[in-house]
Amino acid sequence: MEKILTRFQTEPAGKHPFGSDRFPVYVLLENIRSLHNVGSVFRTSDAARIEHLFLTGITGFPPRREISKTALGAEKTVPFTHAPDPLPVIDELKRKNVQIIAVEHTRESTSLFDARMDFPVCFVFGYEIEGIMQPTLDRCHTALQIPMFGHKGSVNIAVACGIVLFEAVRRLLNNPAYKIDLDSACHGT
Repeated sequence: MEKILTRFQTEPAGKHPFGSDRFPVYVLLENIRSLHNVGSVFRTSDAARIEHLFLTGITGFPPRREISKTALGAEKTVPFTHAPDPLPVIDELKRKNVQIIAVEHTRESTSLFDARMDFPVCFVFGYEIEGIMQPTLDRCHTALQIPMFGHKGSVNIAVACGIVLFEAVRRLLNNPAYKIDLDSACHGT
């Protein structure tokens, strides 16, 4: 087995070195306090080739050294917008027939493994301690939660984002209607 070194390309947002389209997946962060978490979400969003990242409320946005430290250039490759209020962003996405899914523990949450995802989809993640604000949660179509088997009952926001995004990408890639050459997309061949 031969190791392939990771390339840290910093192509402008919207351009992809393999020419593939972005996946019909959006992420909305609400009031994420840790800039390192924001940077990590940028990097994961780049890896999952999402359509757009919305940074709302007090969530920090580039240019910030702390974001760049963990994003490793992904803040230049992922299309993003900062908005002080998430509600108009959600309303606009709904007008475009985007399913809005809160990633949150609620009485009505469905397991990530059983949750229905209708693409295009936007996943909403909230403040690390208190979660998604109630007015934002009320605007979501549904909620999902990542099954937890340990004592803590939660994972870091950036880890949660990675788990959810790659489950969404897995579902897209298993959909016969969605065509992508995985070898080319993953290895640039």
